[in-house]
Amino acid sequence: MDIVSDQQSKKIHPYKFTLWVALASILMMFAGMTSAYIVKSNQAGWHDVVMPKIFWISTVAILCSSLTMQMTLRSFKQRAMQQYRLLLATTFILGIVFIVFQCIGFLHLWNQQHVTLKGSGAGQFLYVIFGLHVVHVLGGVIALMIIFFKEFFGRVKVFSAAPLEVATTYWHFVDALWIYLLIFFLWVG
Repeated sequence: MDIVSDQQSKKIHPYKFTLWVALASILMMFAGMTSAYIVKSNQAGWHDVVMPKIFWISTVAILCSSLTMQMTLRSFKQRAMQQYRLLLATTFILGIVFIVFQCIGFLHLWNQQHVTLKGSGAGQFLYVIFGLHVVHVLGGVIALMIIFFKEFFGRVKVFSAAPLEVATTYWHFVDALWIYLLIFFLWVG
């Protein structure tokens, strides 16, 4: 019986396996888009875009949310449920703040005529790439909202950290992806 237990404990949880496959797909998508940006930037009619300073504020928000998400997981594992709920709510709010600041930044770019549907150049790539990142952050915010509502309104029958570990890994991934995109557009763009 111990051999079966040892083999099962060494297997990756199905949620985590699915997450890693999804993260690999997302990573390939963003790698392809940033590669296309590099290729297109050498063509005629390319116009660089200066990113609004509000993107730095959104960076602080997402970095703070990554820290609070890690503290959320730790609180859950220590069964400090009051602290867990507070940190989960804080991470959720910081995710919303990130999305709001991103939208404000894009409105600024749109008003400055850097991002238009008719134009060509970096503005369109910024719009698509950062917009897709915001969609992925929104997916993480929705996952946090589901976990939050299950915690407060649902009955938890099993004390399992797996769903929260998956959400934490995903949250750190979109955080790291944002840092990559920010550095990429500052260095290349």
